[in-house]
Amino acid sequence: MSTHQTYRGPKDCPAVVPLFPLAGALLLPRGQLPLNIFEPRYVAMIDEAIATHRVIGMIQPDDEEEAAIPRLYPVGCAGRITQFAEAGDGRYVISLTGVSRFRVVEELTVATPYRQARVDYEPFKVDFEPRAGEAETDRAGVIRTLREFAEANDLKVDWKGINEAPNEALVNALSMMSPFGPREKQALLEAPDLKSRAEMLIAITEIELVRESGNPDTTLQ
Repeated sequence: MSTHQTYRGPKDCPAVVPLFPLAGALLLPRGQLPLNIFEPRYVAMIDEAIATHRVIGMIQPDDEEEAAIPRLYPVGCAGRITQFAEAGDGRYVISLTGVSRFRVVEELTVATPYRQARVDYEPFKVDFEPRAGEAETDRAGVIRTLREFAEANDLKVDWKGINEAPNEALVNALSMMSPFGPREKQALLEAPDLKSRAEMLIAITEIELVRESGNPDTTLQ
């Protein structure tokens, strides 16, 4: 599948996107998110996306109860399908490349089995600027807290890859791969810029380290 598509700004993105609600899944601009699609309604969603603009909106449910139609957080991230394979048993294995965050303007009444919404990318125009804000990012702090977290949890880390990664790729990849809950993931998504996301990643990691040390009441407010 061709991955060629230029997104210079909000006008290059579809105004209406299909929504894929998935708790704990975080997609950020230029990040890569692999997905295994098996529910019939989302298989239909991928079929339609492939036939049109190849863009779907990743968004998290904002509902502690498992409702049939869960509430959604107001901010998600549009991703373009850049890899696609049929598994042979009705499943699709895809990879999304993050384009831009969006704010849900209006969820539409549709006949499709999946939800769709009109969205606005304008509040997140910074997402169209690769590596924006890298100079202001606390790279040392991110790596320090990652090292502390890895040591506390006996995790193996590719330090060579970490040290070679540009700040944007480092912060966003660590945010996406982090083992934190939906509320923390949403906070990372909604951070206004890379500097703020790095600071939030450090803070959330430090909170988790405190919790693991024996203070279960520590949480992100």
